[in-house]
Amino acid sequence: MATSRQTSGHDPVHDPGKKNHLKTGAIGLGAVLFMAVANAAPITAMTGNVPIAVGYGNGTGAPAGYLVATIVLTLFTVGYVAMARHITTAGAFYGFITHGLGQVWGMASGVLATMAYVVFEGSLIGIFSFFSHDALDRWLGIDVNWLLIALVGIIAIGLFGYFDINIAAAFLATALIAEVLLLGALAFSVLFSGGGDDGLVWEAINPVNAFTSLTEGGGVGAVGLDGAAIVPGAAAIGLFFAFWSWVGYETTAVYGEESRNPRHIVPRATLMAVMGLGIFYTFVSWMMIAGNGEQQAIEKANADPLGLWIDLAEDKLGGAFIGDIYLFLIVIGSFACGLAFHNAASRYLYAIGRELPATKNTLGRTHETHHTPHVASMVQSVITLLFTLGFYFLVTDGSDSSIGGYTYQYGLLAILGTMAILIVQTITSVAVIWYFHVKKVQPGNLLTTGIIPAIGGLGMAYVVWLLIDNLEFAGGAAAG
Repeated sequence: MATSRQTSGHDPVHDPGKKNHLKTGAIGLGAVLFMAVANAAPITAMTGNVPIAVGYGNGTGAPAGYLVATIVLTLFTVGYVAMARHITTAGAFYGFITHGLGQVWGMASGVLATMAYVVFEGSLIGIFSFFSHDALDRWLGIDVNWLLIALVGIIAIGLFGYFDINIAAAFLATALIAEVLLLGALAFSVLFSGGGDDGLVWEAINPVNAFTSLTEGGGVGAVGLDGAAIVPGAAAIGLFFAFWSWVGYETTAVYGEESRNPRHIVPRATLMAVMGLGIFYTFVSWMMIAGNGEQQAIEKANADPLGLWIDLAEDKLGGAFIGDIYLFLIVIGSFACGLAFHNAASRYLYAIGRELPATKNTLGRTHETHHTPHVASMVQSVITLLFTLGFYFLVTDGSDSSIGGYTYQYGLLAILGTMAILIVQTITSVAVIWYFHVKKVQPGNLLTTGIIPAIGGLGMAYVVWLLIDNLEFAGGAAAG
């Protein structure tokens, strides 16, 4: 595994050799940043996660949850990028923890992180099917079984992942620019109009409200998807889905071996991604609350989560045509996000595969022409297919209702994967401190490689505790 030591830049123990290596110098800062932000998928995160946070978590305090998550993740990222300046690896968390805490911790964390990214593609296939089903019904008036849509998505993503990463980067860049422009235009239109009936709802960004649970009933007349009164929420669920909205930004380090100047590109892209997403998420979710109104936002988050965004976009930006554009972009955005997770998962599988004698010549192989981890890519596609078939036949009993793809496959796999990532992030914070201040492999600033990572790690640990403490509620909320 490549690492930026003072001499050759390669670890002789983990050097993959000339044959099975990723294409070096293939991507620059822009491509790495696009991969990270597209992995987080702003339009998918907002459209899919905010309704759950508002309707089942901290209510109109959801934007404050994004603000809190921004602070915690920025602290975590300071230590993360400090290590990225010294270590270049396709394994990211796996490589960092190995260098900090040793091979055993690294392998265990690598397997956990790999599991997370493997299930994330399956999660995104679920919401892609949900969005696509609604799009086909709206545009063509046809009711397509969500399993068929999911199969098409899995095959298409597999083909993109098999070939050159530049194809994926160009595709993701186009989708990302369009969705950011639309969400930005929607948010600013609400801001310039002074919000809805309740004004700009400044309480929505009060950090205290991030920890305030939705009250029973959600207000007068509030109803859920089944017409029943809204049940009390748990603030932890709102915070949980806020943190889930960021998952993927840290994959900048995954592309270290393929970037032109990883010592500079990876740290810059990672910090730009976490802070940029934080400001954007907080602002856009806040304006959504303001545009709909406090009570109306809670009601709609439960009764019509997709309409929470599309109806507001049609009202503020120009009618049904804008709604069509929004729907098109969330279909493309969820597909792009699934593709980004596929690429990241493939590289995690590849990084671990080339370390094990039993899989070095299979999972640890790269394509002779494209220099992509093609075997790992195919394995990842098969796993996603098995997840999808399992949810369709075993969980939804073969129902053709697309809501199963959203509430079950998207929601439940997101919970599983995010829990794993948060645990790994906590261990990574410890590894940073160990690498610089216990092993003293490299000189490190006490503030940026000691104190700040410690605070970030405690923040991650606290969120993990919140998830465990509310796991039953989280599973119930995800299942509708």
